[in-house]
Amino acid sequence: MSQRFRWGHINVNVSDLDLSIAFYKRLGFDIFLPGIPYLGLEADESAVVPATTAQVLNIAPNTRGRACIMQLGKGLPKLDLAEFPVSGAHDPLQNQDLGIVRLCLVSEDVQADYRDLVAQGVEFLGPPTACTKRMADVAICRDPDGTLIELIQVHLDRWPRAPKD
Repeated sequence: MSQRFRWGHINVNVSDLDLSIAFYKRLGFDIFLPGIPYLGLEADESAVVPATTAQVLNIAPNTRGRACIMQLGKGLPKLDLAEFPVSGAHDPLQNQDLGIVRLCLVSEDVQADYRDLVAQGVEFLGPPTACTKRMADVAICRDPDGTLIELIQVHLDRWPRAPKD
């Protein structure tokens, strides 16, 4: 049976595109495209989202925005950052909320990455912590808008073995 889907991208709406680009660059992301062509948006200048695109995204007609596509390495998923006018004050989702609450990035050395990012002013919920049976060490930071980013160092040698078919 063929694979029906594959990873494409993850959208993160941001209040300040320039500030968010700088933050995600600190995490190792690079700009893949300085815009999102199918949305008709560029990173440099605010533009009106085309009517058909606004309709499919369920955003108000004549909404203006800016956007870019970032990548970590050369792989998927890509990260689409979009700056639209805020539709109302609300907090970002937290770990106990429903829905996608955080992005997870694998780290080879979460302690060193934590120290480096703290020195760059990145806000963390706390220092790296060993999870159950030290199967992973985890630290969670926030992007400029409060989106949670999990950094995880996995220790597969401590994980239970999957049963063989």
